[in-house]
Amino acid sequence: MAKACPITKKSSQLQGGYSNRTRATKFNPTGIVRKYANLQKKRIYVPELKKTITMELSTRAIKTMQKNGVYATLKKANLV
Repeated sequence: MAKACPITKKSSQLQGGYSNRTRATKFNPTGIVRKYANLQKKRIYVPELKKTITMELSTRAIKTMQKNGVYATLKKANLV
């Protein structure tokens, strides 16, 4: 199973790859490329649970946690 963020559900995607030379001349596809989500390993302290949790989160999820709070975000994602 591919790595995915447990909060935002972001994972890898398949995208078309183009070289600059192909783009400049015939615009023929050069194959399929897998693009990975920006996942970061973070230790998060949850004051309501008095625990530290280590998770692999997308950078978007980290920003969401900073905005809405750690416990509220984890509860909304059904992780607590």
